[in-house]
Amino acid sequence: LQILSKGELQVSDKERHTQLEQMFRDIATIVADKCVNPETKRPYTVILIERAMKDIHYSVKPNKSTKQQALEVIRQLKETMQIERAHMRLRFILPAKEGKKLKEKLKPLIKVTESEDFQEELEMVCLIDPGCFREIDELIRSETKGKGSLEVLSLKDVEEGDEKLE
Repeated sequence: LQILSKGELQVSDKERHTQLEQMFRDIATIVADKCVNPETKRPYTVILIERAMKDIHYSVKPNKSTKQQALEVIRQLKETMQIERAHMRLRFILPAKEGKKLKEKLKPLIKVTESEDFQEELEMVCLIDPGCFREIDELIRSETKGKGSLEVLSLKDVEEGDEKLE
């Protein structure tokens, strides 16, 4: 009983190596999912991200979550290659009286405003950095006291399809 409760499981070298390799692949997949080339707005392939991670000599930390490590990898890759988090597309509808002052507070957090409609209420469709989502959500909730609504239209804004050559 004591061995079962306090003992440690021995992991062979091969098992550990396979586990680390799997984590490396998972991290590369998360990075490829969340990032795009800022010039073309097209996603990177997992293989390209894996190669870039090897080039910066990234070592996997087995006790940290893959998502945390992926965000760390993105920061490190920005130094060596053109990579950026894919923007999130949001739509928010705000009551008219809070709309104007809230719009000023939201301005610095918004990357691109795609459309804006101000009749009885302010309706905006915009692109934001995914890191700002929680901040924007809390701002809208607190300022409108639950009257404003925030809707995620797409988690990542990427260009798909074939490029046209001229």
